[in-house]
Amino acid sequence: MINFTSAEKAAELIKSGNRVFIHTAAGAPQKLVKAMADRHTELQGVEIVAAHTEGEVPYAREEYSESFKINCFFVGKNIRPYVNSGRAQYIPIFLSEIPSLFRSGRMPLDIALVTVSPPNPKGYCSLGCSVDISNAAVDTARIVLAEVNPNMPFVHGNGIIHIDRIDAMVESDAPLPELPAHKPTGTESRIGHNVAGLIDDGATLQMGIGGIPNAVLQYLENHKNLGVHTEMCSDGIVDLAEKGIINGSEKATEPGKIVAGFALGTRKIYDFIAHNPIVNMMDVGYVNDTRFIRKNPKVTAINSAIEIDVFGQVCADSIGYKHYSGVGGQMDFIRGATLSEGGKAIIALPSTTGKGIGRVVASLRPGGSVVTTRAHVHHVVTEYGVADLYAKNLQERAREMVAIAHPDHREALARTVYENSHIMV
Repeated sequence: MINFTSAEKAAELIKSGNRVFIHTAAGAPQKLVKAMADRHTELQGVEIVAAHTEGEVPYAREEYSESFKINCFFVGKNIRPYVNSGRAQYIPIFLSEIPSLFRSGRMPLDIALVTVSPPNPKGYCSLGCSVDISNAAVDTARIVLAEVNPNMPFVHGNGIIHIDRIDAMVESDAPLPELPAHKPTGTESRIGHNVAGLIDDGATLQMGIGGIPNAVLQYLENHKNLGVHTEMCSDGIVDLAEKGIINGSEKATEPGKIVAGFALGTRKIYDFIAHNPIVNMMDVGYVNDTRFIRKNPKVTAINSAIEIDVFGQVCADSIGYKHYSGVGGQMDFIRGATLSEGGKAIIALPSTTGKGIGRVVASLRPGGSVVTTRAHVHHVVTEYGVADLYAKNLQERAREMVAIAHPDHREALARTVYENSHIMV
């Protein structure tokens, strides 16, 4: 028998000056978040820490600035306006390092707000589709407040929590937030085709969400014995796993298992991971650790960028001075892939924005931050082909990159490179 309480009563355990963690992505518990925000007149200096969360962020309202201060490890759409206005702050950090902030005591947590699956007969719940940094938060927070939601899948891995660890439980039946997969555009399909050509049979894949990863996956129907070890998984892996194309048979760590930190997509992926013995949802202190990534064969890390310069510097979390996303796990996996036997680190992006602005540039725009250095990048893919930058000098790199830029931009790009760097392209 579970002793439920109201979200309002549970939120009374949050005190002024507390540091409060909010469950990642689809795990953000909306009832508890709202109940906390509704107490703004009673609270002062509560610090909110989170990575990407789906749903509303009522605590970020300007008029609540004395009640709640906000530190983000990732800048998602819901919090982006507040970060760029100065209301919230962004902490650039590798995703792999965040659990150690909590576990080491460098960033001790008072409260963890999470969503869990209903408990099994032995009293164990699951953090479900978001174990990521949330596992460390639950392990270390003084107080854990949880929404128990039957829509949250019970998932194998190390995101398991006994009801005795939960200080207050709130009933919820809210549908999990979903991100429907859109059909790849023509540009995304061409990029996907180019990326798929780099993927070997037996490779271990890391990729995220969006049109390009979906496009890559649709071109893997004829591949064999693929594995998945990724910080995030989405709907695209389901069909390949059910057809046996993704089977993990050649993986070195957890062979036969799909390993991920969190899942975000539609019910298709949530239902697939529920009680599925081939899926392990794990702490990113493990998933994103280069030491474990590199043990797998042919790790193929597929990541994106906002823009990239002709020498290979990758800006992936800002548009000039405007924060857009976060450092995340890009570097964790790019480094893991390059150290893996037969591994490949890939940055994939359209050659232009929707407005026709070039994304392969002579130099990053002012304020643009470097997430991945030019020394780490091996392959860059656009709809116009593949640039292989590994062990290439600056002139060779520039030639490779100009060749995959949009044709309308190549001449001006080459001219600017020569004017700035005296490198003939």
